[in-house]
Amino acid sequence: MKNVLVLCTGNSCRSQIAHGYLKHFFSDHANVYSAGVETHGVNPKAIAIMKEDHIDISNHTSNNVLEYKHIDFDYVITVCDHAKEVCPYFPSNAEKFHYNFPDPSKLKGTEEEIHAEFLRVRQMIKEYCKEFVISHS
Repeated sequence: MKNVLVLCTGNSCRSQIAHGYLKHFFSDHANVYSAGVETHGVNPKAIAIMKEDHIDISNHTSNNVLEYKHIDFDYVITVCDHAKEVCPYFPSNAEKFHYNFPDPSKLKGTEEEIHAEFLRVRQMIKEYCKEFVISHS
C-alpha cells in the first residue's frame, strides 16, 4: 500500500482539504497523511467546505511534519510554496510533487466572498487530487 504525505505551512486548510480528497479517491489503496512545517489547528471553514461535498475531515488533526519522519513515503505533495521552501529535510525516497494552491483563509471580505473563495480553492484541490490518484494508482 502506498504512503502519501500532503505538506503545507500550518496543516490547517489546503493540506487538510487535499488529505480528505486523496483519502476519498484512493479509498483503501493508500495511507494518506497531512502535516505542516508548523501546526495551526484545522480551519473550521475547511471542515465546513468539505462537509458541503460530503467528506468529513472533522476528526483530522494538525500535525508537524517531523511526527512522520519514521514513515517511508512513496509520494510527498506540497500544496504551498512556503512549505516547499522551508520543509525540514528527512530521508526519503519519495517522489515529490508541488502545486501552489491559493490560501482561502487569507482572503479578507464578506462571508459570501470568503465562502466563494473556499469553494473555488476546494474545486482546484479536488481536481488536482482526482488526477493525482488516476495517475498514481
